[in-house]
Amino acid sequence: MGKSDEFPELSDTNWLCDFAFAVDIFSHMNELNVKLQGKDQFVHDMYTNVKAFKSKLVLFSRQMSNKSFAHFPTLAVQKEAARCVKKYCKSLDDLHREFCRRFCDFEKIEKSLQLVSWPLSQDPESAPQELQLELIDLQSDSVSKQKFKSLKLNDFYASLNETTFPNLRRTAQKMLVLFGSTYVCEQTFSVMKINKAHHRSKLTDQHLRSVLRIATTKLTPDFDALAKKGDQQHCSH
Repeated sequence: MGKSDEFPELSDTNWLCDFAFAVDIFSHMNELNVKLQGKDQFVHDMYTNVKAFKSKLVLFSRQMSNKSFAHFPTLAVQKEAARCVKKYCKSLDDLHREFCRRFCDFEKIEKSLQLVSWPLSQDPESAPQELQLELIDLQSDSVSKQKFKSLKLNDFYASLNETTFPNLRRTAQKMLVLFGSTYVCEQTFSVMKINKAHHRSKLTDQHLRSVLRIATTKLTPDFDALAKKGDQQHCSH
């Protein structure tokens, strides 16, 4: 029995084209997924990647309609690919609409995200009235400009004078604390699952909380200070 008998799909040119298209589009989606993972990502960074992917889908559909497979290398080697472009264009358009639907809430706050992520390049007149004067003060301050280049975004806003920039700080806090990804939650759950296993059934909830805190914190413990503290509390027998 040959492969064509055992796997009849391999002799079906339509099936092979569909499979090749799926390989390529899922490769692009996996690339987006990787960009959305990891710690220390703010929601505007993630939304930037999503917007870029939506634009890529429009490009893919336009090129596909012209029978160009520049970004679909697996599909490009299929001889019957050109015959299926109409179907694949529809799939790309449907995927684009679905992305627009799922991320429509971010469009409502897009201007605020841009303002917080690039405050020095924003037009004060187009900003909310309560932020206009503060933006002018910020953009005129050479020290703040230098801090923006050298500090992380959250550290930059934390460094701003609360009396001088109260509304700008408040707006930044609202945007920077938005929960953009489930990555940290998934990572924490994985750590909990590994530690709270059947062979560690005597692990208390208090110890488990300590393990999770150590696994997810950015702080580096001062082991020397902790060791000295432990020696001080030690009681001789």
